[in-house]
Amino acid sequence: MIEVKRTNSQNEDFIQLVAALDKDLAIRDGDEHGFYAQFNKIANLNHVVVLYNNNIPVACGAIKPYESNCMEVKRIFVPETERGKGWASMVLTELEKWAFELGTSKLILETGLKQPEAIALYRKNNYTVIPNYGQYANIENSVCFEKNL
Repeated sequence: MIEVKRTNSQNEDFIQLVAALDKDLAIRDGDEHGFYAQFNKIANLNHVVVLYNNNIPVACGAIKPYESNCMEVKRIFVPETERGKGWASMVLTELEKWAFELGTSKLILETGLKQPEAIALYRKNNYTVIPNYGQYANIENSVCFEKNL
């Protein structure tokens, strides 16, 4: 049975999934990991989704305010053993619904060129590439996306 749970960053399953995400990113990002890690703290995320399959946490993601009518997607992750089952799209869809309910008209996000699965996920879910924003503006290994809700 699939359960989609709205929660916050104090959720233990979210914390464990993010720890696994950070291990994966440390390998992918190499020397650049420290730069990216500073923008991915989870202490105060109030809009977190954890997806469960038969009570086992299999995916997560979050949104946080960025600017007026815009939120940023953060910390989307599916453990390697659970990939290819549509879990990330389910999390993303729930985050989009939640953002819309909160009055948000646009979502933005950043991912790395070394994360081809993530790039494919966002393209599949109708996100479009935009110029790199904010702290990612001149970062060659970043790619940014947006979606109007």
